[in-house]
Amino acid sequence: MTSDQIGGAENAAVTEPSSPSTCTVHVERRGGRGDAGARALERHLAGLSGVRDVDVSFRTGDARITYDGSVISEEAIRDAVRDRNVSIRGDAEPDTDGVRSRSKLRREATFVGLTLLGMATGLATGWLAGPLLLEWAGYAVAYVFGGWYGLKGAIETLRHRAVDIDLLMIVAALGALSIGAPFEGAMLLFLFSLSNVLQHYAIGRSRRAIESLVEMRPDEAQVLRDGEEVTVPIDDVAVGDVFVVRPGDKIPLDGTVASGESTVDEASLTGESMPVSKGPGDEVFGGTLNESGSLEIEVTRRAHESAITRLIHMVEEAQSEKAPTQRLIDRLEQPYVLGVFGLTIAAIGIPLALGSEFTGAFYRAMTLMVAASPCAVIISTPAAVLSAIASGGRQGVLFKGGEHVETAASIDAVAFDKTGTLTEGDTRLTDVVVREASRTGTGTGSLDDDQLLGLSAAVQARSEHHLAEATVDAATERGLDVPDASGFQATAGKGVHATVGDDVVHIGNRSYVETVLADRSIDGLDAGLDRLRELEAEGKTSVLVVRESDRSASVLGWLAFTDTVRPGAADMIERLRALGVDHIVMLTGDNERVAHRIAEEVGIDEVHAELLPEEKVDRIDDLVSRYENVAMVGDGVNDAPALATATLGIAMGGAGTDVALETADVVLMGDDIGKIPYVLGLGRRTRRTLTVNLAIAFGAIALMVGAILLRGIPLPLAVVGHEGSTVIVSLNGLRLLGFRE
Repeated sequence: MTSDQIGGAENAAVTEPSSPSTCTVHVERRGGRGDAGARALERHLAGLSGVRDVDVSFRTGDARITYDGSVISEEAIRDAVRDRNVSIRGDAEPDTDGVRSRSKLRREATFVGLTLLGMATGLATGWLAGPLLLEWAGYAVAYVFGGWYGLKGAIETLRHRAVDIDLLMIVAALGALSIGAPFEGAMLLFLFSLSNVLQHYAIGRSRRAIESLVEMRPDEAQVLRDGEEVTVPIDDVAVGDVFVVRPGDKIPLDGTVASGESTVDEASLTGESMPVSKGPGDEVFGGTLNESGSLEIEVTRRAHESAITRLIHMVEEAQSEKAPTQRLIDRLEQPYVLGVFGLTIAAIGIPLALGSEFTGAFYRAMTLMVAASPCAVIISTPAAVLSAIASGGRQGVLFKGGEHVETAASIDAVAFDKTGTLTEGDTRLTDVVVREASRTGTGTGSLDDDQLLGLSAAVQARSEHHLAEATVDAATERGLDVPDASGFQATAGKGVHATVGDDVVHIGNRSYVETVLADRSIDGLDAGLDRLRELEAEGKTSVLVVRESDRSASVLGWLAFTDTVRPGAADMIERLRALGVDHIVMLTGDNERVAHRIAEEVGIDEVHAELLPEEKVDRIDDLVSRYENVAMVGDGVNDAPALATATLGIAMGGAGTDVALETADVVLMGDDIGKIPYVLGLGRRTRRTLTVNLAIAFGAIALMVGAILLRGIPLPLAVVGHEGSTVIVSLNGLRLLGFRE
């Protein structure tokens, strides 16, 4: 028996790879478009002992730090951020509802309006030969308000001994002013600040798509105290408290239904459009909507530990982790900007050396500086990736970083766990058979089917695996008295045993019997193994029950289980093939016959059965060597090592699974296997969007620079082309918010 069988969960949990700690520090967002200052902060933090990886973006306002918690604390990291004179938004009252962010956006928009007003005033006054003072006053307003945030960002960057795009734009505007072209400079600052606002709006909208989940959770709960309902803030509700929700109420906290029946709309968390029936013993999640009936719910997690809170936290971390393309662009920003400055100086110096007039050479150099600035290049990636992460979050798909969005685009092979992934995981016990010698009392005393089931349930009561739970559930349904067991132990991927009364009872597959019990003489073993083969030929998972006493052992009987394929699994496989996935594999701990039956039913290309957890890792390594980019889909517990080894780990059922949230790269917050093609489809669409954005950005730069050098174009046209391409890539990236497969 393997990790897909009895006892696997306990041992697989031990083998789960450890990971360093990660924290997200929300730094003050800056109004400029450049992010070179963030690189300086990254270098400072990366030099701290214990810090492994750093991603900082002043544009989005996030610093994501991966560190060794045994070497450095999160508070020490925050102190290091403050030491660089960078404000941390968490130091003030949290902006959970985005009020300050929207206020800043409105202020930036106001500055854009004042810039336009000043530019129009200056231009109109000049055309009408009005007062010179009024004309220059208009341009002064345009320069002050249009350049305010750019100048502020440039100064901050210079303090970190770096240069960025903000400085380029300010220098170009002042250069235009110095040669008597105030309108061109004002126009540059107006369009620069306008596209900045649109950029912030695009990024902010993608972030608010997730942050709005906070509003779905009520601030208070109706808690039962001494038989009466008391309104209590959710932060004051403890685990074990019972609260009441009525039809139409939002569920405030995670819990288990204590009484009542209803249907619950879980779309806000799992993306599942159909309401889910809930009754006593069923799990419910905070932020979801109770529909038809009243429920009394016992709290299982406090407010800060709820599934929706974890979702928001993990998406914030995902949005702060950059995609590989973004990392590359960020690294190139500083040398590129220096190169543009060098090109500008050359565009002034060379014509002057050849006898050209200073004003014409300087004007052309300023035009060249504007055209070559990489604003659209820099915004092209975050505009798309952040929108993709937000789009997935609204569908119950959690990407744990921009890197994984890009990775999803390149997957060529997908490996699936079987139990709980391709199948329902709602395993049912179908056969409880006592060996005839045990039934008649020969050798070991008489047993009937109920006694064998009760004995098996006693041994498996401490296991959390599907088969063990099916055994215990069957015993409960029959109302059997289950004896006490002690000394429970599991052998990874093979079976379990425990002491019941004076005897040790073993439950396991053929491999368990042949290894753990290899030194015992087992009465009835051949007949038992023959029966296992017959049951497996029927597509059932089966195990032997062996009683050991005084170094002798006897097969008491056998149990058989069956699982059903998830509805839509075959359709999901076909959709993966339509997306271009070349090879689909099943990795399971179940026996060969069962695995091949399921694989044939859903259309799997390759099957590897009877695998231990470490053998699944070996198979993933082999697939990676053959196909390079491989996704592994599992339940996030038994498959943790394989999930961590694959190019892309996808865990199902993350709404209630802590290990899934910690191990996988992508988590399906619901239990919908049909979301897997959505994951790969969104990755592929994001890659296409990035390609288009970068083509637009670099194409605009190449076209304008070529036109300036060969034909000469006016500064206003370069400004329009430069800022226009920036707006286009921002809006194109924003389209991913509405992605549907």
